[in-house]
Amino acid sequence: MQSVFLDFATISRGDIGIESLNEALPDLQYFPTTESTELHQRVKNAELVLTNKIRIDRETIAAAPELKLICLAATGTNNVDLEAADEHGVAVCNIVAYCTAAVVQHVFALIMSLNQHLREYQSLLQKGAWKGSPQFCLLDYPIRELAGSTLGIVGYGELGQGVAKAAEAFGMKVLVAKRPGGHPGDGSATATGTARLPLERMLPEIDILSLHCPLTPATRKLIGAPELKLMPGHALLINTARGALVDEGALLHALKENLIGGAGIDVLSEEPPVNGNVLLDADLPNLIVTPHIAWATREARQRAIDGMAENIRAFLAGSRRNRVI
Repeated sequence: MQSVFLDFATISRGDIGIESLNEALPDLQYFPTTESTELHQRVKNAELVLTNKIRIDRETIAAAPELKLICLAATGTNNVDLEAADEHGVAVCNIVAYCTAAVVQHVFALIMSLNQHLREYQSLLQKGAWKGSPQFCLLDYPIRELAGSTLGIVGYGELGQGVAKAAEAFGMKVLVAKRPGGHPGDGSATATGTARLPLERMLPEIDILSLHCPLTPATRKLIGAPELKLMPGHALLINTARGALVDEGALLHALKENLIGGAGIDVLSEEPPVNGNVLLDADLPNLIVTPHIAWATREARQRAIDGMAENIRAFLAGSRRNRVI
C-alpha cells in the first residue's frame, strides 16, 4: 500500500522509535518536510497520507485519486479540509490524549516563570544587583502564591482537565468558561459539577487564564482588547492552544500598558512566523514566547507515533478508531 509521511521532521529528530509505523506500513516513505510545490507530486499515487501540519486542502485531496486515509500526528484537524475529505470518501483520523502531561508541565512552567519573575531576577543578577545588595535577598519584584489564587480555563477537554487537576494540587481554585461556539452537550457544568461561566463573567475573577479550546470561527480572536480589559491588572494569560485565539496586537498593547500582569505564549497566528509577529518583536519582561513546544516531550512524540500506527492498523482492519471523518 503506497503511503507517505509528509513532514516527519516535525515529530522526530531521530530520537524516537518508528518500529510501530514500519510494521503497520512496511512501504511507508518518510519525507522530513514537504514544500507546497512538492505536495501534489508526493500524494498523487498515495493511498495513505500521514502528516502533522501540512495543509491538505480540497485541491490536494482531488489530486490524490487513490487516497483512502489521512492520518494526523495531532489532535487538531484544522489543517485538513474535512468537507472535501468526506465528499471524496477519504477517512481522516487524529490522535488524542498523547501529550497531556507535556502540555500541563509547559503551562505551569510558563505560569511559574512569570509568577516568580525569573527573567527579571536573572537580569538583576547579571547586572550585579545581588552582589551590591545590603541584604541577603532581593525583593524588587513581588511574588504571589499560587495557593488560593484562581485559574480560569477555556476549553475543558483532555488538556483543560489535565491543567485543572494540576492547579488543584497547587491549591488553586478552578473556574471553567462556557466556550463560544461549543456543542450543546457542553452544558452548564463540568462532569465534576464545576459551573461553566460566561467568559465575560469569569475574566474579572481570575488570576490566571489558560486557553485549551480549538480554533474555530467562533473562537478566533476570542481574547481581544475587550476581554483583556476585563482581566485584573495582575492576571496572566497562558496560550498553548492556537495562536489565533488571541488578538496579538491587543495583547501586546495590554502588556505594554500593564493592563495585565504577563503572558506565556507557545503558539502564534502564523507558524512558522515567516512574516514576523508583533509578539516576537517585543522585548518585554512580562512576555514569554516559546516555539510551539508545549506538546513536544520525547515521550509525547513517541506516543504520537505509536497512536498513529494503532489508527492505521485499525483502519486497515475496518475499524473506526479515532476517526474524525
